[in-house]
Amino acid sequence: MGGDERRTRVKSVVLETPDGIDVRLGWDPSMSEHERKRALAKELVAAKLKLDPKDVRVEREAPAQFGFHTQLFASVEGTELSLQIRNASFRAATVVALTDRPYTIGLDIRDLHPDTATIHEMQRHSHLFDESNILNLIDHWTRVQAVREADGRGARVVPDVVKLDATRQRGWVPDRKAQYTILDLSRDGFVVTLAFADAEDARTPV
Repeated sequence: MGGDERRTRVKSVVLETPDGIDVRLGWDPSMSEHERKRALAKELVAAKLKLDPKDVRVEREAPAQFGFHTQLFASVEGTELSLQIRNASFRAATVVALTDRPYTIGLDIRDLHPDTATIHEMQRHSHLFDESNILNLIDHWTRVQAVREADGRGARVVPDVVKLDATRQRGWVPDRKAQYTILDLSRDGFVVTLAFADAEDARTPV
């Protein structure tokens, strides 16, 4: 695991979420992505356990391979906590989610101004009727990405296979039992999306 963060403060806000899941959005261009996400995780853990953030240690899982999406782990006085921490970043902004429930969680964050390459990627995979409606394309894409992150299999689940219902508040991957609840947590110009479902269902083939 990597070392603890050098800084512990980041400009941040708490986002409104369901019981059992805490999410904080932070931004600070003077901090690295790794510093931001560990600082936000410390704030979430400290608030949940009613501790001083200085008493919480957050470390990063060592990468298993190139491109491996590492997770964060929190500990207090050398004891690792049974908390699931997930994160996503876009430019100088980072969003972190925390839960002690038996959920699997996925996050996505971006702004409303995708570059040309991202637009082409969204159009290639989303298969929407009107691919020229960029706001609709972003709304669809961020929900698909949040479900993919929650699924946990990474690039093995291509965007094309993720299904959303007509409301886009439910999503699923056809070869797994999980039905994901999808929530829009957008704030301060950032499109923030949360997807969560029962962790055991996410591992169970249909």
